[in-house]
Amino acid sequence: MNVTQDLSILHLILNASAVVQVVMALLAAVSFMSWYYIFMKWYAVRQAREKTEGFERDFWSGGDLNRLYESAMHAGQESGSMARIFEAGFREFTKLRGQKNLDAKDVVDGSRRAMRATYQREMDTLEAHLAFLASVGSVSPYVGLFGTVWGIMHAFRGLSNVGQATLAAVAPGIAEALVATAIGLFAAIPAVLAYNRFSHDIDRLAVRYESFMEEFSNILQRQMR
Repeated sequence: MNVTQDLSILHLILNASAVVQVVMALLAAVSFMSWYYIFMKWYAVRQAREKTEGFERDFWSGGDLNRLYESAMHAGQESGSMARIFEAGFREFTKLRGQKNLDAKDVVDGSRRAMRATYQREMDTLEAHLAFLASVGSVSPYVGLFGTVWGIMHAFRGLSNVGQATLAAVAPGIAEALVATAIGLFAAIPAVLAYNRFSHDIDRLAVRYESFMEEFSNILQRQMR
């Protein structure tokens, strides 16, 4: 018997018990989905950062707010999260300022509430699928461990049909069981690293958005004087 071939990864997967194969297939599917979300989220966060930096340059360049508002409206979904927050706040400010029965505080508070609502929607979009990555990172090792435990149990049950328990008899069963743990770690480690990185980046963007809302509210308040 060629031990090298019999203990190859492909051979171990194909000859594993049905339960272990199901665990491996589940972990492989979860790993594929997590990598899809990792690349998708990496692109989304990078775009959000670049658009935020571009809008901040335009906003603090001292240009006309009405012109900046029209530019954000025409750009639509391509304008970026901070631009949409600005658009919502300035639109509400313009609408409320035309009402004679409202004082300056009510107008600014209304604008701030509009920006806050848009901010929450933008953050929900940025944080989409992060919970999935967190779940993959925390659950996958245990799923792989379940497959390993089941495979080892299956291997030791098979020893009852063997006259003499030797390493050659038990090694393939244990090896195929350990493959499940390896696949579980392969799925979990990138998901955990990506979750931590994206959470950090999104938190930094959230701080920039909140700072902008406060600064823009102060600008609007000065315009009401």
